[in-house]
Amino acid sequence: MMTSPVLSPSLRRVSTALGRSRRFGLLEILFWLLAVAAWFLLPDYHLILNEVIGFAILALSLDLILGYAGMVSLGQAAMYGLGAYAAGLYSIHVTGEPVSGLLVGGACGALAAFFTGFLLLRGADLTRLMVTLGVAAVVMEIANQASWLTGGADGLRGMEMQPLFGQFEFDIFGQTACAYSLGVLFILMIVARILLSSPFGYSLRAIRDNPLRASAVGIPVNARLIAIYTLSGAYAGIAGALFAQTQQFVSLDALSFQKSADGLMILTIGGTGYLYGGLIGALVYEVIQDALSNVTPQYWQFWIGLLLVIFVLVGRERPHQAVAAMTQRLARLFSRKTGHRPSGEENS
Repeated sequence: MMTSPVLSPSLRRVSTALGRSRRFGLLEILFWLLAVAAWFLLPDYHLILNEVIGFAILALSLDLILGYAGMVSLGQAAMYGLGAYAAGLYSIHVTGEPVSGLLVGGACGALAAFFTGFLLLRGADLTRLMVTLGVAAVVMEIANQASWLTGGADGLRGMEMQPLFGQFEFDIFGQTACAYSLGVLFILMIVARILLSSPFGYSLRAIRDNPLRASAVGIPVNARLIAIYTLSGAYAGIAGALFAQTQQFVSLDALSFQKSADGLMILTIGGTGYLYGGLIGALVYEVIQDALSNVTPQYWQFWIGLLLVIFVLVGRERPHQAVAAMTQRLARLFSRKTGHRPSGEENS
């Protein structure tokens, strides 16, 4: 009869901490309940919500490498666009079944990230930025020249999606598309949480904080970076595949620098290193973009840029930390004018 090994107190504490980090907190449960409620309560906004979810998955893919591994990238559009084109071509030439097409898009994004990831190991942040930007530009030009396959500047058309699970047809109001995308986002979040709350995830944080020290204690730095970059590519490919399946059209814009910039802006707004930054940032970004485009249709990009600068200068912390920091600054300003110190600073 086999007996389970007895863990030392330190290992038991580590195991307990890892298990606790995988559990959903009250705010997380409330977040997902609100997301599901939005599908029921906002039927006129399903198309917009579907776009928000696509942006959220793209930002999530970037957060995996930037927030947890410290790898900067301007080339997420390459994996995003490859996933979109792969899912579109799969639906045209093989089958319009959505789930298998989604897996094909994710696999193409992962393969592209795996083979280009080795280039990122040869330099620091600036080199990585230029390499990822160059890879995205090369992929975009290939798609443009291969117009016989991708449609070139005219875009890829002719996609016909089969009903989801053979039951739910994709309608023009985005009802099925929104529920489908929300389900995919939830599954990807679960996978990311499990992975990042494991020893693998904590090793990524160690690499982000100090690569030399991580290597000194025996962490295979290069292998870890390639692994998380490949997973990030899979997530970006899935985001692109969702876009292709729900829009039934893919253009070269899916491979453009603007797509990578959108992911960075969303992550800047929401914050890095806690997964939900991409989700919150995507919602805020879409609301701001929609509001500004209605108020100032010609200059909304200017205001987006201005708000991005403000977020970078004021909100470099996570959202709740940014609010606390702004409150403290206002309290200090008030104390200078009134001659009173804010509470908590009497003994500072």
